[in-house]
Amino acid sequence: MICLAVLWLAATFANAWQAGTFEITGVVRDGAGSGVPEASVRLDPQAGAVAEERKTDSAGRFVFSGLKAGSYVVSASKGENRSSAVTINGTSGTVQHLELKLAHGSTSIRSGRSDKSGKTAEMEFSDVPNFTVAAVTDWTAAGGHGSDASLRTSESLTRDTLRLKAEPKGAASAERDAGGVERRLREARDKSPRDFKANQELGRFYLNAEQYSEAVAPLETAYELDPAQKDNEYELALALSRRGDSVKARVHVDRLLAEGDKPEWYRLAGEVDEKLGDPLGAVHAFERAVKEDPSEENYFAWGTELLEHRAIWQAKDVFELGVKAYPNSPRLLSALGTALFSVALYEEAAQRLCEASDLMQNDPEPYLFMGKVEIAAPDPLPCIETRLHRFVDLQPKNPLANYYYAMAYWKQRGKNANAQELEQVEKYLSNAVEADPKCSSAYLQLGVIQASKSDFHNAAEYYQKAIAADSQSTEAHYRLGIAYDRLGEKDKAAQEFKLHDELEKKQAEAVERQRREVKQFLVLVGGNAQDKATQP
Repeated sequence: MICLAVLWLAATFANAWQAGTFEITGVVRDGAGSGVPEASVRLDPQAGAVAEERKTDSAGRFVFSGLKAGSYVVSASKGENRSSAVTINGTSGTVQHLELKLAHGSTSIRSGRSDKSGKTAEMEFSDVPNFTVAAVTDWTAAGGHGSDASLRTSESLTRDTLRLKAEPKGAASAERDAGGVERRLREARDKSPRDFKANQELGRFYLNAEQYSEAVAPLETAYELDPAQKDNEYELALALSRRGDSVKARVHVDRLLAEGDKPEWYRLAGEVDEKLGDPLGAVHAFERAVKEDPSEENYFAWGTELLEHRAIWQAKDVFELGVKAYPNSPRLLSALGTALFSVALYEEAAQRLCEASDLMQNDPEPYLFMGKVEIAAPDPLPCIETRLHRFVDLQPKNPLANYYYAMAYWKQRGKNANAQELEQVEKYLSNAVEADPKCSSAYLQLGVIQASKSDFHNAAEYYQKAIAADSQSTEAHYRLGIAYDRLGEKDKAAQEFKLHDELEKKQAEAVERQRREVKQFLVLVGGNAQDKATQP
């Protein structure tokens, strides 16, 4: 089955590259997320050409190939069930993948699930956001607002958000093992190697300690001994996924979901789907997890999946619901801050990040988010400066605490900062490079201060240190070129400007490649196809 799927995808992508054409692929699902066979899929060209219709295969999939570039409307139906219509703007040589969800007699985004009697019951989910993800598309202009610097900051914050954790499970497990828990569990398993409980408990210990490779073997043994124990199978699938064996994890997740619908199973299904390159399946699994159990962890998983694929306004809506339900969750507040920054709501973003830092004053994460936001936002954000001052008081040897506070302090005072205020900025920037001699950004800003005093000799020395710490710093090369020019060293200036241009081009190309690797979600909002993240 896997080989067939791979061959199907390979053929799909090969056909799409026929000269001057593109391809639409997709799947039709029912309210429970299962593929619908023999559904009718209609393709209406908006240029007035003849409509086409296809039947889905046994897995609910369909393909329209050899299409001329242009705008098309796609919809699906089976019996009395209909999907919302999705508009696709296709360009030559691309593959557009979408997912259509059938609803009974309407285009409602609310999904249903079958109860044991076979009837469809509407899920109870208060404050449902009025959108659904219908498709993925290639990156054209990443969702967000403002300058390219703001967009890059948004993408950096998104990556940081994806790494946020609810709690340090590994540290807690390590602390417990001070009493020799691991040794006792291993001895118990070695004494009875075919005992279900001994294997499960050892595997669970490693899973909680985030030692996923070590967890797999005992959990697999426990599964072989008693495959009916669903909690153990879930833990095995989780360990496999976290170890990087997503294909094996998917087999267990499918088996679990065929017999029940626990929210943690859907959340794991979303994690596995994302790793297997199916973000559509992932976002719907995370949404289903929230509908089954609107927990903090499920809100975070759903919101970050939307955020990662640039459905930023929708991510904001989900995080706002999460914060409403869990107002004391630092990671939900931080994630909401990221989404708000990405849609140019800078003051609101700052407020949420400040709230997160107030909840966990010793945790550096919210402060690091704030530092990036303060630098990239067009205007000073007062609540951030006070929190970053607290950060540097709490961690005076932290180079980033010193650097970000220096930048916030300087930004608050603007171009009219007096000599005494500039001394304060220099003090914290100097603290940063003392704590970390590789803190290129701090050297760069020390050079900027010297240049503002027309001391281009010292400015050049700081720029050289910035480049020594980070040879890819385009701004340091550019400013060093200016300093050399002012010092009358024209050849050196020309060399730095040339390096700056070459690095800028290379980095722009790298950013473009990275962005195109991330598929964007096409979102239905109020029944219409659009991605609010791209709206002004």
